[in-house]
Amino acid sequence: MYRDWAQAAERAIVTRHLRRVWGLPGTVLGRSGWPPTPDQRLHWHWNYWWQAHLLDCLIDAQLRAPEPARAATIQRFVRSILVRNFGQWSNEYYDDMAWLGLALQRIGVSAPLAAILSELRSAWTPDGGGGIWWRKGEKFKNAPSNGPAAILHARVGEVERARDLLAWMERTLVDPDTGLVWDGLRLNDQGSGGELVKAIYTYCQGVFLGACLELSEVDAAARTIRAVAAHCAPGGVLRGQGGGDGGLFAGILARYLALAAKRLPGVEAETARELVLTSAESCFTGAADVHGSPLFSPEWTQPAVTDPVRGPTRDLSVQVGAWLLLEAAATLE
Repeated sequence: MYRDWAQAAERAIVTRHLRRVWGLPGTVLGRSGWPPTPDQRLHWHWNYWWQAHLLDCLIDAQLRAPEPARAATIQRFVRSILVRNFGQWSNEYYDDMAWLGLALQRIGVSAPLAAILSELRSAWTPDGGGGIWWRKGEKFKNAPSNGPAAILHARVGEVERARDLLAWMERTLVDPDTGLVWDGLRLNDQGSGGELVKAIYTYCQGVFLGACLELSEVDAAARTIRAVAAHCAPGGVLRGQGGGDGGLFAGILARYLALAAKRLPGVEAETARELVLTSAESCFTGAADVHGSPLFSPEWTQPAVTDPVRGPTRDLSVQVGAWLLLEAAATLE
């Protein structure tokens, strides 16, 4: 069932969103909206980190049901990121680069991965007690950058750096009362005077959990799952956080909950599994049928709005977030 749902999500998103870049042969990226605005038709608005997660979903699908055509699409997709990013792999956001690095690491693309790892290493400073910056030129360190960077460093064997980043999040961003992970730490221009940003996003829980899993920090991973179940999943369904970037947040958490369900012992593994599967069922059954393919809602407990298609439902991020969830559920089937 879940594999079928993941396949349906793939078909819908590939059909609606994947198009050539500037009409160039051998290129393909995801349009940021459907129906697309004029600038989205041209990939002028393309959003680097949404594309990184779309690439990750294509890789998930290839692992689920290998096909030569999809393998070729993945290779074209990687080349197209370089084309659309004007010949470079980096951008201003360290979390964006970490996400692309994670996707590239899964398919063994070494040259751009090396460039991204170099960027991430350079982002570490002692300001605020350690950790990496969120964005170049800003004095803000957060879970969305340090979490995926820690996962990537761990996966390429740079375990000491990964542990440093996870330790910084643990001592700086974990709420001692709830076990939830806050967003980040904002410093002044001199790199001191930290102010905690205590916003709670499903994104932050997911990347912290993922880092714990890569580094076998079982107790911290279990604590995070309990916190998510208690505070981020009313009725057992992961809470949505709107369109735009927020459309990806719950899908990211679902990916690492599925990994936790397979790697952890005890009751928390079952809790993680139930969160993913319950969310997947609510997400898919709440999708609208558009020409025989599902269109997903940004809030998985609510039906998708399609008449007319408007608001966050049309965002690529929202659709990829659902696809992330359904691929995660498929791994647990």
